Amino acid sequence: MIPWLHTASDPFPPVELALSDPNGLLAAGGTLSEERLVQAYRQGIFPWYSPGEPILWWSPDPRCVLFPDQLHISRSMRKRLNKKDYSVCFDRNFSAVVDACAAPRRDADGTWITDEIKSSYALLHQHGIAHSVEVYIEDKLVGGLYGIAMGKLFFGESMFSRSKDASKIAFIHLVEQLKKWDYALIDCQVSNNHLFSLGATEIQRAEFKQHLHKHLDTPVNHIWTFDTEIVVRSACD
Repeated sequence: MIPWLHTASDPFPPVELALSDPNGLLAAGGTLSEERLVQAYRQGIFPWYSPGEPILWWSPDPRCVLFPDQLHISRSMRKRLNKKDYSVCFDRNFSAVVDACAAPRRDADGTWITDEIKSSYALLHQHGIAHSVEVYIEDKLVGGLYGIAMGKLFFGESMFSRSKDASKIAFIHLVEQLKKWDYALIDCQVSNNHLFSLGATEIQRAEFKQHLHKHLDTPVNHIWTFDTEIVVRSACD
């Protein structure tokens, strides 16, 4: 049995108590308040559940992450990036990105991005904690991702693509910009081949916790906008 969070003030159990099967399941219940979500990310925990289920909280071991200086861009992807027929920007339409990430997919049944998730992360976005990366072609949103930024860490949540390689374009530009801002890592949560192809790797939970301790409270002084030399900006003005 996993612990049940009955009230908003119930503490999360230590992440070391998470189940190994399913990998990382730590607790259930509670709320998706801003305070609770911030508390969760600070401890290396994230919510992931299906409609009709209680809120489920996870901290998998190992953890999929990408260190910015290990980003891998294939030769074919470099050719795609060099076409420069797209625009990339931050936070132009956060809600549209989340809605697109929640849309049905050919390779999945349903979505875990519930209305409760949408409203909770929209509030985090209003308070400058959650951010979106958007890819436009001829001013049409064709791909992107969203996640949480704290200190020098970015916690990726979901991505989508309506055009070939659009989510990769968003991710690559995000990583390149975070590298310029000296971010330590991007949390990818759970591994897949798509992420591995871009240079993601797996680390032990204990090592992930060390990064949390070292980088969560690092001051940042940047604004969420891309450097002009790496992006076509017409759709983002």
